[in-house]
Amino acid sequence: MRDSFVFLVSGIGLALAQALLSCSADVNPPEPYGAVPTEHQLKWQQMEYYMFVHFGPNTFTDVEWGNGKEDPDIFNPSDMDCRQWAATAKAAGMKGIIITAKHHDGFCLWPSQYSTHTVRESSWREGKGDVLKELSDACREYELAFGVYLSPWDQNHPSYGSPEYNQVFANTLTEVLTGYGPVFEQWFDGANGDAHKGGRQIYDWDLFHNTVYTHQPQAVIFSDVGPGCRWMGNERGVAGETNWSRLDIEGFEPGLGAPPVDTLSAGNIYGKAWVPAETDVSIRPGWFYSPNTDDKIKSVSKLMDIYHTSIGRNSNLLLNVPPNREGRIHRADSLRLMELRQAIDECFSRNLLTDADLCALNTRGGSKRYAAKNLLDDDYNSYWAADDDVQATTIEITLPEAISFNRFLVQEYIPLGQRVSRFSLEIWNESTAGWDAVSEGTTIGYKRILRFPSVKARKLRLNIQEALACPILNSVWLYDATLLPE
Repeated sequence: MRDSFVFLVSGIGLALAQALLSCSADVNPPEPYGAVPTEHQLKWQQMEYYMFVHFGPNTFTDVEWGNGKEDPDIFNPSDMDCRQWAATAKAAGMKGIIITAKHHDGFCLWPSQYSTHTVRESSWREGKGDVLKELSDACREYELAFGVYLSPWDQNHPSYGSPEYNQVFANTLTEVLTGYGPVFEQWFDGANGDAHKGGRQIYDWDLFHNTVYTHQPQAVIFSDVGPGCRWMGNERGVAGETNWSRLDIEGFEPGLGAPPVDTLSAGNIYGKAWVPAETDVSIRPGWFYSPNTDDKIKSVSKLMDIYHTSIGRNSNLLLNVPPNREGRIHRADSLRLMELRQAIDECFSRNLLTDADLCALNTRGGSKRYAAKNLLDDDYNSYWAADDDVQATTIEITLPEAISFNRFLVQEYIPLGQRVSRFSLEIWNESTAGWDAVSEGTTIGYKRILRFPSVKARKLRLNIQEALACPILNSVWLYDATLLPE
């Protein structure tokens, strides 16, 4: 009889446990909030860091903007090696390369049938060379994504300034986008100089965008207003302290018709389109190579600062590394990239929270599916989430022992939107038995890195102080970075 009773109680307990687990499993995930990234935009954001390559006649004339009147023979790299570019980018930890296939001078780095100002008219490779082919092949070999910049401004083409030019430019786009394999990013700017007949070219952006999407539907289109990703508003490597990945783009266009710089920097909190930021900056003072800047390469400390103010502020980093007149990345640039890679690895290789306990004040439906411990796994698609009616809450972190640290990284799960608008980090002070403020921020987005003077503590508290909808985070990291000399 007693055995039967124990069996009955055990059965009831098991049934109750199963019911509770079933109930927990039935908690619905949060609904997306506002504009959200496409699959291709998410993959683009996860690349984080890639190389810009400015290369062309300007490399040999020591100017930043050519005038389209250059003799094509001026372009004659003596030892061009795109595999060296790709190997350097790969070793630096970059995920891709974007090249200036056509800058404002109109010179095409491929033998375009729609221009007479191309590598075909130069003596390089006896007029049979094709930089885009060599670079796209090298990118495939080194498993790097390949991207292209084509300036719509063309100071050489005779039809520039007329309605016919828009189709000419669309044709050149088609050549590039159908001849060199997958393109992860199509880079546009809004440069629009005086046309040959004294007017300005009225760009047909709808035609240009449709051409890209027809041939490379996965490509993320960059410009002042996207639509795939946007310019940050400066070329210093600094994203906004507040940086929403949403932007209102209706009524705007690249160039003079772009939103104000402060809007490009911060985005729009309630923007209708998902247009995340890309921060472009050069490792040298200029965009194209000049022998006068061989000793003016940015320091590792400066580049690490840029890393924090770009990737650390919800932006991708596009770092320009211009090949020299041989057609190779200069040894000094390559060395600096390797030093930067080492500094990044040393700073961010070890998460000090690996053995920490996490406890959230609120967990969605009390479900393990949305528990705070998900913030420490390696699965991008697992996350902690709060209940729908919660826009402010706290996650307490307890370490096995007190440790020193000076960096805190946090990520929102952006497939469901960007939500957090204000947060802070605190540590428990054993002496005063109270919480001390360490750092604070506004937006998080895909990734936010807080920097602060080294502190030592066993307990931390992440406070989500304001959010537009229930907060959703998928990762937290803690680091003790070595400070670099200026």
